[in-house]
Amino acid sequence: MRILVAEDLYLLRDGMVRLIEAYGHEVVATAATGPETLDALLKWRPDVSVVDVRMPPDQSDEGLRAALAARAEVPGLPVLILSQHVEQLYARELLADGAGGIGYFLKESVFDGDQFVDALERVAGGGTAMDPAVIAKLLGGGAATRRLGGLTEREHAVLALMAEGLSNQAIGQRLFLSDSAISKYTTSMFGKLGITDDEAGNRRVLAVLTYLNNP
Repeated sequence: MRILVAEDLYLLRDGMVRLIEAYGHEVVATAATGPETLDALLKWRPDVSVVDVRMPPDQSDEGLRAALAARAEVPGLPVLILSQHVEQLYARELLADGAGGIGYFLKESVFDGDQFVDALERVAGGGTAMDPAVIAKLLGGGAATRRLGGLTEREHAVLALMAEGLSNQAIGQRLFLSDSAISKYTTSMFGKLGITDDEAGNRRVLAVLTYLNNP
């Protein structure tokens, strides 16, 4: 994969570059500010990018804004956002266009190389990759008791794992269920959430967005 790394802290940026290259992927460019990130995203159009939320010049959300601006120009441009803390708003904004190719990870998770690179590969493939710690935080905010659209407890568990970006097969392994059982649960879940086969967009992304939009 051709990867862009946008992070203003040199040591973390250099560490991610070394990690990515150790897994056999190519870092085509790096950036250290919001404007540099937007320029690099549009110039290189990498297979996937790693972008820090907070970057110079203002150290607010320049990285996130650069990623969203680039995706407005190039719909579906794959981006994995890094954040120091869980912000539900960031997750909602990233998924809002329903196009997929989005990830949201905490910086601490970068140190698990296998998990981090697996997330990059899922995002590059047009899927979603939500940090398990992010999902756990959202569930801890009262979401554990909600039942969106009349979902059963099992359907809700499937949706929570789908929010992490897991495939049906991986969800089945986590819940000790067969692929066919997970397929039935997802079909029922999509129906209850009003997400149809002809929906314009990625049904899994739309389901996750519905999940995040119902605190």
